[in-house]
Amino acid sequence: MMAGGLVELRSIDVVPDNERHGRAFSQFTLWLGANLQITAVVTGALAVVFGGDVVWSIVGLLVGNLLGGAVMALHSAQGPKLGLPQMIQSRAQFGVYGAVVPLLLVVVMYIGFFASGSVLAGQAVGELTHTDDTTGIVVFAVVTALMAAVGYRVIHTLGRVASVICALAFVYLGIRLLDRADVGALLGDAHFSFPMFLLAVSLSASWQLAFGPYVADYSRYLPRTTSPKATFWWTLSGSALGSQWSMTFGVLVAATAGEKFLASQVGYVVALGGTGAVASFFYFVIALGKLTINVLNTYGGFMSLVTGVSGFQGRRVLSRGGRAAYIALIMVAGTAIALLGKDSFLSSFKDFLLFLLTFFTPWSAINLVDYYLISKERYDIPALSDPRGRYGTWRWGALAVYAVGLLAQLPFLATGFYTGPCVEPLGGADVSWIVGLIVPALLYWLVARRDTAHLPEPAADAPAPEAVAPQR
Repeated sequence: MMAGGLVELRSIDVVPDNERHGRAFSQFTLWLGANLQITAVVTGALAVVFGGDVVWSIVGLLVGNLLGGAVMALHSAQGPKLGLPQMIQSRAQFGVYGAVVPLLLVVVMYIGFFASGSVLAGQAVGELTHTDDTTGIVVFAVVTALMAAVGYRVIHTLGRVASVICALAFVYLGIRLLDRADVGALLGDAHFSFPMFLLAVSLSASWQLAFGPYVADYSRYLPRTTSPKATFWWTLSGSALGSQWSMTFGVLVAATAGEKFLASQVGYVVALGGTGAVASFFYFVIALGKLTINVLNTYGGFMSLVTGVSGFQGRRVLSRGGRAAYIALIMVAGTAIALLGKDSFLSSFKDFLLFLLTFFTPWSAINLVDYYLISKERYDIPALSDPRGRYGTWRWGALAVYAVGLLAQLPFLATGFYTGPCVEPLGGADVSWIVGLIVPALLYWLVARRDTAHLPEPAADAPAPEAVAPQR
């Protein structure tokens, strides 16, 4: 990024110290704004739709947001230290070529999230522009791609704006909802069910874990001297507060409106807010909330795609034209899926996306164990781009652990197209994410200690070199 410039020029190359800027607090506003949005509301509502009560659903969602958010925030703390996007760090665990395995799955997931988010946002944009859903989806996708192309600075600016506007909107909507609901009756109907409690925990934890593959992308420009603890706590605070706020609203909506909300999430929220100009404002709020998260999905998908391809090409920098092409590819793929599925199959596709989350809990466990326990927060950054370097091409031990982590989750997995044999004894709760964190974490710690025992320590930390100037 040019000093003081708006348009980002860097992609997967290391951010040198003279281009670092900002404070850890920026992570709070970004992740607060990204979570105050309608899809998080729907996620919270599912805890009640599937049979939970209001009190224990809210408590379970809070537990999951804190647990999953802590894992996500540990990834965020890596950004200032390394100055690198999140997924390129996977080369240290899986090898320069081997990292393409989780990378491909990350790209597919974020294209899918782009598509599903575009459908809801397209409805709001269509209402605002007095057109239709198809036009709304296309307009929304183009705006998303343009913001992702500008990059890091505009993403954080969008987060700050969304955090304020969406917070005010949710306060107003909460007041309107509480005015309609018999809160005393809802709170008095508490009946603890362990399976339903686990389900609520899993819903919110999975929501947080989905941010793991790209969270450091948005902290890597922070100065190297930024406290890891500050980065961790501001990230966790913003993400957990935003998601818990939205999901609690979803729980109350589901408990009072039920099928009316699920039949038309956008329509119900707007009607709750009011009519006329007020309704237009809430259509804008819904579109803004989805824009914030979809820009993250587009930018993160672009970063992951570039990381995967560049591992085989040996490139560290990307031209502006190449950057635009990668972002356009993400946008076109996500928009095509949104248009094809807007009337029929997106519910099934969301099940597929949730299934893909199964692939990222083992990755998250392996990445965190390697960074904090094995490598002690020190990587040989030039070797991350060198197949002949210390990390090699394919690190089969890590890939084997990853595979075991995937298989270990299957008995505990519950999706629309596959349910494991251990789900029914747990009352239908999906706890695969717990297994997917613990099993590969322990196995990788054992394997990596053996595999890295003969390697020299990375060089002691020093100020980041002046990275190669990005092509224009």
